[in-house]
Amino acid sequence: MQEVILIMGPTASGKTDLAISIAKKIPTKIISVDSALIYQDMNIGTAKPDSQTLKEFPHSLVNIISPEEEYSVQNFMIDAKVQIKQAFDENKTPILVGGTAFYFNSIQYGLSNLPESTFDSRKYFDDLLQLKGSVFLHNELSKIDKISSTRIHFNDSQRVTRALEVYSLSGKPMSELQGSKVGKLNFPLKKIVLMPERKILHQRIEKRFFQMMESGFLDEMNFLRNKYNLSLNLASMRSVGYRQAWQYLEGGIDKNLMIEKAIIATRQLCKRQSTWFKNEKNALFIDDTSKFNISNL
Repeated sequence: MQEVILIMGPTASGKTDLAISIAKKIPTKIISVDSALIYQDMNIGTAKPDSQTLKEFPHSLVNIISPEEEYSVQNFMIDAKVQIKQAFDENKTPILVGGTAFYFNSIQYGLSNLPESTFDSRKYFDDLLQLKGSVFLHNELSKIDKISSTRIHFNDSQRVTRALEVYSLSGKPMSELQGSKVGKLNFPLKKIVLMPERKILHQRIEKRFFQMMESGFLDEMNFLRNKYNLSLNLASMRSVGYRQAWQYLEGGIDKNLMIEKAIIATRQLCKRQSTWFKNEKNALFIDDTSKFNISNL
């Protein structure tokens, strides 16, 4: 039977290590479900697997676009389905691994008929976010789409601005347009959710960020700014860590504050991811990858 394995969980939960441990035992094709790993040259700040790991255990949908480019959940669904088909054609089991919840949601439940972002609409709401802040925009969202504002945390600026953008482009609340969905995978899914204790995740996040700094994260940021035409309006630069590094390099905050803000932002991301993945149904939940056995599949 053709089955798809989903390995999901918050940042720093050990998803990549688990996928590789499975790949060592059965023929697999690893497919990344991460909205930051798609970008070329963004290696250190995204905690991307190193080049040797990617050579030994190739990950599809990693390093596929420039940091200047946009990539939608529709793009992901199309690309992921192509990779899944290739896996089955090669008699391999596709393993979708990552922490981007709305990518996983699209695979499991399909996509709503939402309008595509445009450069102008994206820029307008990103500029508004910088000017007014996420709390203000969340309050504006509550006036036009109470259901979405209840579902979306006020600190989740990406989803807040997207909901406002959808209303601006379509004239209809996003919650109304999300009622009819199409395009979900029609294969049996085996879901594994990694959920270590929050204290452990927070310790890993802090340790990992300091390791990123020692590995040259700021040098990477300078390289990106010199090579590409970047701005904080781009999705790539909204990734946790990169926005704070940008602010530091622009002289807006000092180095210690940059590190503190980046760690806090990553922990906030971790909390949002954990909240989402805890609600997964029909999944195997494990708090430690060492407790996983291939016979669980």
